[in-house]
Amino acid sequence: MTTSDKIESSKAPEPVGLYPHARKVGNLLFLSGVGPRERGMKKIPGVELDEKGNIISYDIEAQCHSVFRNIKYILEDSGSKWENIVDVTVYLTNMKDDFPKYNKLWAEYFKDNLPCRTTLEINKLPTPIAIELKVIATVD
Repeated sequence: MTTSDKIESSKAPEPVGLYPHARKVGNLLFLSGVGPRERGMKKIPGVELDEKGNIISYDIEAQCHSVFRNIKYILEDSGSKWENIVDVTVYLTNMKDDFPKYNKLWAEYFKDNLPCRTTLEINKLPTPIAIELKVIATVD
């Protein structure tokens, strides 16, 4: 049986369920799904909600920047770094409209590091967001 270390970031948004930000097993780091929320904030970057919590409008670029920032926070608090990302699964709620913008930003953020990537469209995420990433990285 392999033991793993649970990692909680002091900068990334609080999990919306009973799970850690990441778990380290050997020299591998597995991040739980990371969205654009900000720690301690109710408002989600790039998202406008109505009084019932339904999405009125959203800015996928603002959400992408926030997601990437949150991943960096978790990696740093885990003793890893952006360049150590080896595999990413991306969940988008609107592939047709959002993929071109997300893909452009991906190319900017990952120009020096080309991890494996899978991008899927899903109909909903647990919070009112349009993107979430699942990341595997190494720890030096």
